[in-house]
Amino acid sequence: MRSKPKILDATLGLIAESGFEDVTIAAVARAAGVTRQTVYSIFTTREDMISEAMVGLVVDVIGGIREKSDQAETPTEFVVETIVAARSLIRREPVLNSLMRSGNGNPLFDPDMMDRAAPVVRQFLDGYIERNPEFDSTKFDGVEAMFARNGLSVILFDDPTIHDDGGLRAYLRRWLVPLLALD
Repeated sequence: MRSKPKILDATLGLIAESGFEDVTIAAVARAAGVTRQTVYSIFTTREDMISEAMVGLVVDVIGGIREKSDQAETPTEFVVETIVAARSLIRREPVLNSLMRSGNGNPLFDPDMMDRAAPVVRQFLDGYIERNPEFDSTKFDGVEAMFARNGLSVILFDDPTIHDDGGLRAYLRRWLVPLLALD
């Protein structure tokens, strides 16, 4: 099925150009050079199509974030570097950058977003625990939502004090890390 990659690429291209509002089955079909029926034969809904396109992209981005966070030597640095790397990659990736714009169809503002974010955060936390078996893993119990909320807040609500990576690191070390009491 060679149409599926074209459809997913077209979906991401439309999201990068104009956000989620303009992503329709018809628009994606035109951009991919396929018929609407072809799109419907692969994806039952617009949401399924967007979701699969975003999951593929996020898997790639997660690899980049892991690469940075894997270099952390302490739980504190792991949390700080994961959030710094996530923000940096989101700023550079046009499709993910569109997540910073609110509007209809943006999954970041979907009421179920935190339910989807928690397992992604848990993957990062479990990865750290696997690489550091001496770490008291109970310190990470139940922090997924707080980690996700703080990570999203520094991405969505930028200000001059945290705009660069150094400022963000200082902020996280001062305010977030003491709350977690990881080290």
